Amino acid sequence: MHERVLVVEDDSPIRELLSFHLERAGMAVRALPTAREAMETVRSWRPEVVLLDLMLPDGSGLDLCRQIRESGDPAPLPGLIMVTALNEESDRVVGLEMGADDYITKPFSPRELVARVRAVLRRRQPEPGAAPARRIGQLSVDPERLRVMVGERPVEALTPTEFRILAALFDAGGRVLSRQQLIDRVWGTDFYGDLRTVDVHIRHIREKLGKSGAGDVVETVRGFGYRLGAEVG
Repeated sequence: MHERVLVVEDDSPIRELLSFHLERAGMAVRALPTAREAMETVRSWRPEVVLLDLMLPDGSGLDLCRQIRESGDPAPLPGLIMVTALNEESDRVVGLEMGADDYITKPFSPRELVARVRAVLRRRQPEPGAAPARRIGQLSVDPERLRVMVGERPVEALTPTEFRILAALFDAGGRVLSRQQLIDRVWGTDFYGDLRTVDVHIRHIREKLGKSGAGDVVETVRGFGYRLGAEVG
């Protein structure tokens, strides 16, 4: 089965170029120029990855990113990759703040484009030989179904990257994981950003767990990294 990738880009030549290289890599691609059409397609077609331009004719790509992330779906949401001509660090951070999993700047090489999309796709899949569901207090992680529960309540709108970070903290069994250790376990050799990327994802995880009643179970250990708090054990 071909992986479904939605390209949202208003520049026709770039949209066609993105589609060509992704289809050549064996992916099923739909390409659209507007945020409105994209949101409708996300709901109906259920893409696994969305490549999203920062500037769209009917709104900001960042706003569309937020809408997708706040859709309230408890199932794994599509991986989001921001595609922009802006190469400033602040623009990359804003994209991550809105819930993007990765970013790529124009001009880009076809090889890098396909590699980044495949990296996000891999983070949406259960790892081979994934451990069975495990629980700490009321908080449970099911790697087979890519679900996180607080009691009987699913934690909604976790991104593929956020799920893998939380699963890595579970696997650590209360031990502290540094930012670099989390990067190695979640991104591996596919990582292109900086260590602060981890902090952004951790903050989103805390917010979503808090909304589901889990409290602040992800602790910061200053100068070291993160761990699951002892109070959930």
